[in-house]
Amino acid sequence: MAFEKAFSAAEYQGRVADVKGRMAKAGIDLLICEDPANMSWLTGFDGWSFYTPQAVVVHVDQDEPIWFGRAQDAKSAVITTDLSADNIISFSERLVHHPEEHAFDELCDLIKSRGWEKARVGVELDALYYTARAHHHIVKGLPLATITDSRELVNWARLVKSDAELVYMREAGHLVTKVMNEAIGLLRPGVPENEIIAEVYQSQVRGIDGKHGDYASCVPLIQVGEGTSTPHLTWTSSPLPDSGLVVMELAGVRRHYHAPLSRTISIGKPGDDVRRLADAIVEGGDAALAAAKAGTVVEDVEATWQAILRKYGYRKDSRVGYSIGINFPPDWGEKTVSIRPGEKTVLQSGMCFHFQSGVWLEDYGVAISESFVVTERGGERLTNVDRRLFTV
Repeated sequence: MAFEKAFSAAEYQGRVADVKGRMAKAGIDLLICEDPANMSWLTGFDGWSFYTPQAVVVHVDQDEPIWFGRAQDAKSAVITTDLSADNIISFSERLVHHPEEHAFDELCDLIKSRGWEKARVGVELDALYYTARAHHHIVKGLPLATITDSRELVNWARLVKSDAELVYMREAGHLVTKVMNEAIGLLRPGVPENEIIAEVYQSQVRGIDGKHGDYASCVPLIQVGEGTSTPHLTWTSSPLPDSGLVVMELAGVRRHYHAPLSRTISIGKPGDDVRRLADAIVEGGDAALAAAKAGTVVEDVEATWQAILRKYGYRKDSRVGYSIGINFPPDWGEKTVSIRPGEKTVLQSGMCFHFQSGVWLEDYGVAISESFVVTERGGERLTNVDRRLFTV
């Protein structure tokens, strides 16, 4: 059976044209993308190959990008992209984990062979898979080039989702609704944390309505008791207690498009302080999503949220959300817009965010978050899990 590509060739061509326009404005002739999400967004490339050097190269004067990576993964590029054979280039196998040479030595040779050795080159300095060593070899191998930070140029191009992308975002939201509701149904005293997470993984991958789920960029997160006072703990084999709080942050993923979601569950009757914090989070989140209309400045959405928190006597110093879409491990955020004070980006229809309205106090925390898409009417929830403090 042929690989089912996520998007049409025309969709990718439009994305490349958009990026080349942004490159021209930024004074970049040649863009080297190492972020696997950017590589996939530009070409459709899909493979677990980001453990080794790879890149998608875009030149402003070339119709088609170049995929560059390990020879073992070149067939993945053939299967998952519409790139021509001349633009699927692999490096020598001997360069894998070579102590002195590097795969990007051959990328530099490729660039020089195309006559681009004097180009103004943009690299993704903050991409998690672009190492200091990789950058060193790019700089050394292209001494005549002007090398600059592209400053998340492709990430910003990804910010407003196309109609085709929104299909996957909504499917991801539909999936995480199922995953979260099933996970909440498993919570009861004595059940080991790892048993719950094992079921979450199964539910995520099984998918919904005949559509499989992809692996998430972040593992399922679960915190119990005092652990709820910090957001990024993972599971243990400890059984759930007879009473106390549980927070879970999970995602549904379709073709690498993510819809994250957090919910807080009380085992036994919650205290009045916990109820009060949950009420503040729900009310503040509802108000913020109502304010998240196209044309609104992002910091004004955050201010709406903070006003509700202050009414209840709380505050949150960390950002309250971030843009989401296609991504690969270890993070599902796009590294562009954060919902926080000072963020002057104006919302546009089609932008997607995770409104992570968790508040973490000294001894406990509550998180009741939402993934949403910006519309003319406000933030449209991508999920359909009750917005409340659950009790089991």
